Amino acid sequence: MDKRQKRRIKKLILLSISVCLIVTGLWFTGTNGFKFIKGYFLFKSGNIDLYEGLEETLEVVKANNEASLYPERPNKGDLIGNLYIPKLEANLPIYHGTDEDELEKGVGHFMGSVLPGELDNSVLSGHRDTVFRRLGEVGEKDLLIVTTSAGEFTYRVKKVRIVDADDRTVIVPRPRATLTVSTCYPFDFIGSAPERYILEAQLVQQQIDGK
Repeated sequence: MDKRQKRRIKKLILLSISVCLIVTGLWFTGTNGFKFIKGYFLFKSGNIDLYEGLEETLEVVKANNEASLYPERPNKGDLIGNLYIPKLEANLPIYHGTDEDELEKGVGHFMGSVLPGELDNSVLSGHRDTVFRRLGEVGEKDLLIVTTSAGEFTYRVKKVRIVDADDRTVIVPRPRATLTVSTCYPFDFIGSAPERYILEAQLVQQQIDGK
């Protein structure tokens, strides 16, 4: 057995041990830590197929995280809330889903992400020529206020990024309550834009209904 084969076997063994440790830790903690670790490895490797077998376990963790704020989960196409952008004095409806049916009516909520106010990364998208035509005026320290059936959640923009259209880091899980807002870029581009304008905001205040 040559050195290359030995290194390959060693990497496979280490990867197997890592996955076992992650699953074991998830079993005992019941937190969303596994989701963060998954996101980290996805960010580093870009290989989502490696984790497909663990999606069922991930959904259990997600459900535990979500139960307190939203006892009932929305269906695709449902109106789930409102996005207010003080800088633009804009009130925008938020729909569950990011297909054209939702984006034609307002801002779309990526169904694979948590709902606004929950721990982790809640992802919103919209067209640059409709609801987000002035999003480029919004930058660091500006506020984004989301109102849903659970209450009112105020986020402050911490970072502005311009990324490739296929950049997966936009939807990677976060260790705290985060709102990621995305639209196509450049704003004046004709046709299918090659990049995305991203606002990353963190939860700074919340008012839970009934509390």
